[in-house]
Amino acid sequence: MQASQTDRGPNGIYIGWNEFCYQMLAKGEVERLIITPGMNIVRVVLHEGAIINGQRPFMKQYLIQVPSVDIFEKKLREFEASMGIRPGNEVPIIYERRSALPGFIGALALIGLLYYFVKNAKISGSQGIMSTFTKAKFTLVDPAQRAADSASIKFKDVAGLKEAKVEIMEFVDYLKSSERFLKLGAKLPKGVLLTGPPGCGKTLLAKAVATEAKVPFLALAGSDFVEMIGGVGASRVRSLFKSAKKLAPCIIYIDEIDSIGKKRSGGQYYNGEMEQTLNQLLVEMDGMVARKSVILLASTNRADVLDNALTRPGRFDRQILIDLPNLDERREIFEKHASKVKLSSPATELSHRIAQLTPGMSGADIANVCNEAALHAARKDKLSVSADDLEYAIERVVGGTEKRSSSVSAAERRIIAYHESGHALIGWLLQHTDPILKVSIIPRTTNILGFAQYLPSDRKLYSPDQFFDRMCMALGGRVAELLKFNHLSTGAQDDLRRVTDIAISQIREYGFDSVVGHISFPKQDMAELGRRPYSKRLANVIDQRASALVKAAFDESLKVLKDNMDKLNLLAETLIAKEVLNASDIEKLIGPRPYHSKSGTTTS
Repeated sequence: MQASQTDRGPNGIYIGWNEFCYQMLAKGEVERLIITPGMNIVRVVLHEGAIINGQRPFMKQYLIQVPSVDIFEKKLREFEASMGIRPGNEVPIIYERRSALPGFIGALALIGLLYYFVKNAKISGSQGIMSTFTKAKFTLVDPAQRAADSASIKFKDVAGLKEAKVEIMEFVDYLKSSERFLKLGAKLPKGVLLTGPPGCGKTLLAKAVATEAKVPFLALAGSDFVEMIGGVGASRVRSLFKSAKKLAPCIIYIDEIDSIGKKRSGGQYYNGEMEQTLNQLLVEMDGMVARKSVILLASTNRADVLDNALTRPGRFDRQILIDLPNLDERREIFEKHASKVKLSSPATELSHRIAQLTPGMSGADIANVCNEAALHAARKDKLSVSADDLEYAIERVVGGTEKRSSSVSAAERRIIAYHESGHALIGWLLQHTDPILKVSIIPRTTNILGFAQYLPSDRKLYSPDQFFDRMCMALGGRVAELLKFNHLSTGAQDDLRRVTDIAISQIREYGFDSVVGHISFPKQDMAELGRRPYSKRLANVIDQRASALVKAAFDESLKVLKDNMDKLNLLAETLIAKEVLNASDIEKLIGPRPYHSKSGTTTS
């Protein structure tokens, strides 16, 4: 049958009157009709081996929706008469009556079972079985027990985060000695929101607050409020704050509050249960009924999606950013985690080097580095963890484990060597690039066939020249392949993506282009594509200028490598032989960096 004439429903495939009459009934393919009174649906049962539209149908039964069973039967007999079908030879109609008794018995059994559970529910302090759903399931931290526990985390155990600790300790001081603040007319702060990337210490800081505050600490996750049953989330919010008021002064901690605090929307697909939960939270935080001596502490790594009514002063009076650690903070974090590891040298001697090698890493990443280093030393049957183990661990966290069993052909290995040498040589010769530490052509488990490791600085501001040199370095691998082998490969995919992002960002976000001008538009995600805050004409100009900028960087890389082809060949051939070259090896081969300063960093 043709799909255009059918419509799939929940009980089967529905067909129209004309299709039934002319494609099935008139051709003698209908065995019988089954009608269920009260449902206005006719089931058409075909003969075995029936042919419809020149082919076997994929189903033996079809459905017809009719306005009235009596009218359908009358029209059916009239059509049969018009086709010359004599009385007695008509298609038989069977009326199928379904008993309501099984459904009634099932419903009665369900009601009886529910009554049994309600009658026998022995839940302390509850008013019925539904209280197990509506009661907030928080973890209550006893301040006396927490303070006596030697394993409890305190502020002194949190490395880095100096400014964040100072800010949050003010709230702890208020709870400890509120009279000192009240004398000056200060009001009780209502909430603190910890924001920042994952793994930077938001939850760790909350654990320290639980220990240091010496007041009851009620902890739960944002997802604990969310259920399929409507109204449960709002009930749990009420239950949570009711318990908190009984324990006041106290602290409520909600981890990952973005689970219930997302921006409300007028769209028809918005989750109404989530909106009710958020509304109840807003009322409890700053509603008509004041709450006394209850501070709400929350954390999220998605502060951008939170509702504005939730983040305003009066609800969250203070927002504390827990950002990625800087050089000094990474050094402190390493020394804290290294104190649990048996090192071959004092942690203070290694910390500066490790901090330099881990830019952009969070505290959780650095903890993982220390653990990986200890595991590596144990596998090698060493008595202590050395600097080499730590550097191995950093490489493993960044790029994955070495995959020496990978089946890379000799030709591909040669292409990879020239590709990585192109990156390394451009980075070595240009002014505004990070110092190189190591270049390798050993495949990694993260599908990296080769990589170059650099020593980035904690720079916050960039100029167009610095961006341009970074683009040249990223394109160096592709240019080297083109110069040596006169063809391109797919190995530069990530490089091209990075170069494209840098070029577009300079023009669209930082206003570095003379044609587009000093304007800035926000970065768009996939959900916002097609809703640009600028015209198609300007979008075309941005694309053209970005393409021109990438071409200029490609041409500059081509010029640099052409002028230094002997150094490129020397680097690549040595890399093929040794597989790994560090900075000292590169310096012996091609000489010192022309823009290298005495401090070991590039000049700007």
